Amino acid sequence: MVDTRSTTVREMDIGRPAAARMFDAFLGGCHNFGVERSIVERIETALPGIAGTYRENRAFLRRSVEYLLAHGVRQFLDLGSGIPTIGHVHEVARRRTRHFRVVYVDNEPLTVAHSKPLLAADLNAAITCADIRDPRSVLESDEVRALLNLDEPVALLMSAVLHFIPDSDRPDDLVAQYRDRLVPGSHLLISHVTDSHDPVQARTLADFYAETADPLHLRDVGRIDSFFGDFTPVPPGATHLADWRPDPGSPTPSPYHLLHGGIARK
Repeated sequence: MVDTRSTTVREMDIGRPAAARMFDAFLGGCHNFGVERSIVERIETALPGIAGTYRENRAFLRRSVEYLLAHGVRQFLDLGSGIPTIGHVHEVARRRTRHFRVVYVDNEPLTVAHSKPLLAADLNAAITCADIRDPRSVLESDEVRALLNLDEPVALLMSAVLHFIPDSDRPDDLVAQYRDRLVPGSHLLISHVTDSHDPVQARTLADFYAETADPLHLRDVGRIDSFFGDFTPVPPGATHLADWRPDPGSPTPSPYHLLHGGIARK
């Protein structure tokens, strides 16, 4: 079991860059501050074209949600969601069907505060402020209870979040706890920064994140694949995100081979 004694919702801190707002800045959003824009500019100077990696992750998420909807999934639990804007899950789902439900989860109070007005008019989507390292607080939150039926298949989305959980917090056990709560027919999505292909660039990125409130923990592709447990991979299996069911005529992928992930089914 994961020790959840210290997994509390963190205090608001606008003095250090936060990963959620950095992601928003990389995507060209407006829900970020000068501290995020400053470090994003420095990262882009050190790693020209790195913003494409963040767009690559968002494009993978869009393709994944479309795949899941096409295969009958209507419930989504997005852990470590960041700010749900610029083509996030509920926007993708709404283009396909009216029959969907999404709960976003983040433990950064300002991220949640920014997100609630964005979702206020959407009866099918909500966000809860909780620490994903405490599965009970997530799965028993008011928002999950109101919108999701855990006795039916759920898509559990761990998009660009596990690399913020250090090994000391036992991410393998953590993901296993979530997998165990899912019923057959559910799916697990994971995307994760890896140092298996571009180790120098991955380390450069991690060094920048060491200055933020959300340090980055690099892992090789074998370790990332192990998070899926005994779930059945959805073809083509876990891979470089740009290679996971790419759209015809997709834009040129990021010059960096830093993101690995996929979807697996229970």
